[in-house]
Amino acid sequence: MIIKLDSDLVYSTFSVDTFEQIEQTAQTMAPSMIEYYLSDLASNFDESLYINKTDIQNTIYLDEYMLYIDYSDNIYLEFTEKNDNLETESLW
Repeated sequence: MIIKLDSDLVYSTFSVDTFEQIEQTAQTMAPSMIEYYLSDLASNFDESLYINKTDIQNTIYLDEYMLYIDYSDNIYLEFTEKNDNLETESLW
């Protein structure tokens, strides 16, 4: 799922001024805290959208999340929705 995020909200969440500083800040944070921040940012959106990957200027990989910034300074979050079904499928 890919959603467009509010750039100002992303920067204030990570207490940074630029997209590049997010990666530096994330390296000093606990992975659970990063996941919490990103899932909180994503919780306000239900609609997935398509982005043209050729318009992407920079990408930050954060475990199962990816943050993209395009040439228009729009920030996108891509993640896979977790399936909480912990049961093993039957073979027959």
